[in-house]
Amino acid sequence: MKENAKLAEILLVEDNEGDIELTREAFDEAKFRNNLRVAMDGDEALDYLFKRNGNEKAPTPDIVLLDLNLPGTDGREVLEAIKESPDLRRIPVIVLTSSKADKDIVESYDLHANCYIVKPVNAAKFMEVVQHVENFWVDIVCLPNDIATRKSA
Repeated sequence: MKENAKLAEILLVEDNEGDIELTREAFDEAKFRNNLRVAMDGDEALDYLFKRNGNEKAPTPDIVLLDLNLPGTDGREVLEAIKESPDLRRIPVIVLTSSKADKDIVESYDLHANCYIVKPVNAAKFMEVVQHVENFWVDIVCLPNDIATRKSA
């Protein structure tokens, strides 16, 4: 773990328990200081992000890892809400989904996703992808100060 590394707030929006556990393991193995929070569906993610329904003190995430295929409010609607919000639009949203469909890829970028990654079916490859995502977005990329300081607006 890096000295004086900032604690990264990461929101994983995922309904598959297996993928949640693999993501946790990948972050643990990467040895980055992070606080991984999980929303199991789009409605829970929006409540967390917009600080409502018991989430009023929730930290604003530095990064959102978003599955598209969620029960209720789907990932596309969550992405659209994030990118339309002046308080949230700068948060990088990484679509991490099983869909390889061109339609989903194009729509995600049209909704201003920061990147689109197809989940590998192999568990080891999945963990490797998550570690690369964290390496890039936490260690290499410079995020705006309003994200880095996690305003509680």
